[in-house]
Amino acid sequence: MLFEVAERKKAKLRLGISAPSGGGKTYSALLIAYGITGDWSKIVLIDTERGSGELYADLGKYCIGRLEPPFTPQKYIDAIQSAEKAGFEVVIIDSLSHAWSGEGGMLDMQDTISKTAKSSFSAWREVTPWHNKLVDTILQSKCHMIVTTRSKTEYVLETNEKGKQVPKKVGMAPIFRDGLEYEMTTFFDLSQEHIASVTKDRTNLFDGSYFKPTTETGKKLIEWLNSGAQDKQQTNPKAEPKEEQTPVVQNKPEQKPEQKQEPKATRTAKEILKSIIVNNPEEASVVKDMIDADFGGKKSKELTEEEAAQILNRLQNHVEDDINE
Repeated sequence: MLFEVAERKKAKLRLGISAPSGGGKTYSALLIAYGITGDWSKIVLIDTERGSGELYADLGKYCIGRLEPPFTPQKYIDAIQSAEKAGFEVVIIDSLSHAWSGEGGMLDMQDTISKTAKSSFSAWREVTPWHNKLVDTILQSKCHMIVTTRSKTEYVLETNEKGKQVPKKVGMAPIFRDGLEYEMTTFFDLSQEHIASVTKDRTNLFDGSYFKPTTETGKKLIEWLNSGAQDKQQTNPKAEPKEEQTPVVQNKPEQKPEQKQEPKATRTAKEILKSIIVNNPEEASVVKDMIDADFGGKKSKELTEEEAAQILNRLQNHVEDDINE
């Protein structure tokens, strides 16, 4: 084994962005991508969200590639490789969650295989190589890669300025196989208010910060990426190829999994409604009036989870209006 002095090389971006519905994943990814390239025509967005990627076409003339079900890992791999051949500099995958939980994704694959396999564990032996191949394609791409994931949505009770407990929608873990964030250069979690916090950051540019992603975020990232030394393999094509992934020794000092702060107590929307009715008499009558107006006199225990979430959102807006007054 040969040893040499550690030296950071120029690299391509591997950025993950996770958020609940409405958190601003797509918009943030596009702004960051433009900050990296300064040229919309060098950006392609691989869209699995039924055309949502085109909603921001007023920003600039970026390109779209549409993925339709079934969302197999091979389709993602083919799309990434096609983008490389087309000469794009930044590839946005929006979103990677469909490769996991979407129609034809890896969970579907595992379920189908497990019906004929001896056990669900043996089915994963066939699916895991596809997961690894997809992640490796992202990590080894010649393009800057930005991948978005949906995050699991939960509701928590928070105390507002008047000392009342109000429901708040929050994002939890990314909807993808565990460990994706540790493969990335940087991983942003976006709140419902479009504020980014950092789960993992090898650049040390954003550690401990809370901010709204903009084109300046992309400019900071590309400046850091280009500040490394030129890779000898790029200047000497005949050199023995090496693995592109960061050595394991360098990964150990990175942020540890337990550093991620997640809400400790999460409950369903129906459970939160019940808690408000029982413990907050002042809000109970407001909740019952909302249920009566929206759902024709249903009892709170008869609401579906979606209906309960609708009432919670209305209650949150009601409380915020009360504060502003």
